[in-house]
Amino acid sequence: MRAPNFERLLTTLRCGQADAIPVIELGVHPVIKGEILGREWTGISDDVDFALQMGYDFVKLQPRFPMAAQRKTAASGPTEGSKQVDRAWASEGEGVVTDWESFEAYPWPKKEDIDYSNFERIRPLLPEGMGVIGQYGDIFTTTWELMGFEEFSMALYEDPELVEAIFAKVGDLVLSMFETMADMDVVGALWYSDDIAYTGGLLVSPQVLRQHFFPRLGRIGELARKADKPFLYHTDGVLKTVMDDILGAGVSALHPIEPLSIDIVEFKREMAGKLCLCGNIDVDLLARGTPDQVADLVRRRIRDVGPGGGYALGSSNSIPEYVKVENYRTMVQVAIEEGSYS
Repeated sequence: MRAPNFERLLTTLRCGQADAIPVIELGVHPVIKGEILGREWTGISDDVDFALQMGYDFVKLQPRFPMAAQRKTAASGPTEGSKQVDRAWASEGEGVVTDWESFEAYPWPKKEDIDYSNFERIRPLLPEGMGVIGQYGDIFTTTWELMGFEEFSMALYEDPELVEAIFAKVGDLVLSMFETMADMDVVGALWYSDDIAYTGGLLVSPQVLRQHFFPRLGRIGELARKADKPFLYHTDGVLKTVMDDILGAGVSALHPIEPLSIDIVEFKREMAGKLCLCGNIDVDLLARGTPDQVADLVRRRIRDVGPGGGYALGSSNSIPEYVKVENYRTMVQVAIEEGSYS
C-alpha cells in the first residue's frame, strides 16, 4: 500500500486535485480491523497500524463522551460461530427525557467530563505523513433518541421549549468538543456526523432543521473556517431540499453520498468546486457481492467521479463486521492502484 500523505486528503477535501484519489472511511468495525491486522484490535496503536497497512492518510479520533444510556430495543444476538455482533436500535416510542421533570433529573455530563487523552497519546504513534481527523456528532440524533422519535415529533408542536432545551444541552456539549479539537495542532480536519435523512427524504421538515440543527452545524463550520481546517459532514439520505443549508453551514466535504439517495455522477457535476464528495461504494455490494463486482464499481467511480479532484473513495456508510474482508480489501486496493492522477 502507498505511504500516508495527509496533504493529499486535505487537498481533496478542499475540492482540489491531489496526486491521487484518497481513500476514506467514517468507521471500520474492530472485527474487520482484527482480521486485517491478524490480531485482536485493542486501541489507537492498532488504529495507526491498520491505517498504515490499508493505505489511509489519516486516523480518525473521537473524544470520549460519558452520555448516560438511552432507551434501546435489542436485536437477537449472534449465532454460534458467527462474527455478527449484538445490535440495538433507538426507541420509536417513549424515551428517557419526555418532560421537564425527566429533563431536570437526567444526568447530563459536564464539559470537563469529556476525555481528550487519545489525541495526546496518538502524537508519538503517527508515522510520517499521517494526520488526524477529529470527529463527533449526533446533536440531532441524540436529541430525538433521548425523547423517542414519536415523543420528539409530538413535542415539536406541543412543547417546543423542551425540544430546544434538549438541543441546547446536547449541542453545547458537542460544540465544546469541536472548539477543543479545532484548537489542537494534531487535528488537521473536523468531521461531524448526524443523520438527518433516509432514502425517502428528510426525517423532519426543513423548517425544524433550520431552527434547531443547521445553526449549530454552522457554528462547527465557522470553527473549522477560523482554524483553516476542512469540515466534513456525514449524513445518509436524500438531501436535495437542504443542500443550500449544508453548503451555507461551511461544509467542505459530504459523506457518504448514499447510492439509493443520490446519483453521485450527476451530483459531482452540480457540486464540482463547491463540495468534495466522499464514499458511495455500496455497503450491500461489499457485504454480498464479489471482488470482481466491487472492483468494477470502484473503477467506474474513479472514471466518472475522480476527474478534477474533489472525490475521496470509500464505502457508502462504514465497514461493519458483516462486510466481506476480501471485498473491502479489493475496494481499497483498486482505488489506490488505479486512482492516480499522474
